[in-house]
Amino acid sequence: MNPDELSPVAQDYLKVIWSRTEWGAPPITTGELAQRFGTSAANVTETLKRLDAQGLVARIPYKPVELTEAGAQCAIAMVRRHRLLETYLVEALGYDWDEVRDEAERLEHAVSDTFIARIDAILEHPTADPHGDPIPDADHRWAHPEDARRLASVTGAGRFRVLVVSDADPEVLRTARELGLVPGVELDVDAGESGAAGAGPLVRVLGREGVEVPGSVAEGMLVRPIV
Repeated sequence: MNPDELSPVAQDYLKVIWSRTEWGAPPITTGELAQRFGTSAANVTETLKRLDAQGLVARIPYKPVELTEAGAQCAIAMVRRHRLLETYLVEALGYDWDEVRDEAERLEHAVSDTFIARIDAILEHPTADPHGDPIPDADHRWAHPEDARRLASVTGAGRFRVLVVSDADPEVLRTARELGLVPGVELDVDAGESGAAGAGPLVRVLGREGVEVPGSVAEGMLVRPIV
């Protein structure tokens, strides 16, 4: 099924359900979907019933919702649209990385596959969006490093490379940029050093002074060890 055959609400649900487990988190619950979309659990249940009837989700009452293969393919297509649009907004139109999420959310429901293919070609087939999230290719393939972890979960000391900074909160993105914590940057991390409660580990961007990472940034940042 092509995602263009679905309503914007259905497209959003599939994308959110898929994105929740992208980096290994447990499947999303009805209550969490209600919170994410600012609606009631009853409304979420009705939407999931419709998606179930279309063969896009495997819905079991009182259990977290999971996508079928058809639902996953539609979700990945929407993720591809979203991340390519974010990349285009930053690279071609001069948006900041903390401005693009909502704009891409609006645009992804209106563009065609041809439009997305043209953007992909113009950008020379990028593999990651401005926040570091991998962009699925036209065949819905992408790569996730198996050793990626949240900065907040790092223990001990070591050297890491920033992979992804979550775009869920613009303030997290602004703070991360101010601290120089952007995808591709290498860090010396000492998780044994921190200050105030709720703060993340002490990190040193190579060539710069050490900074204490706010807990919200450490929780929203994926890093990979450099061996």
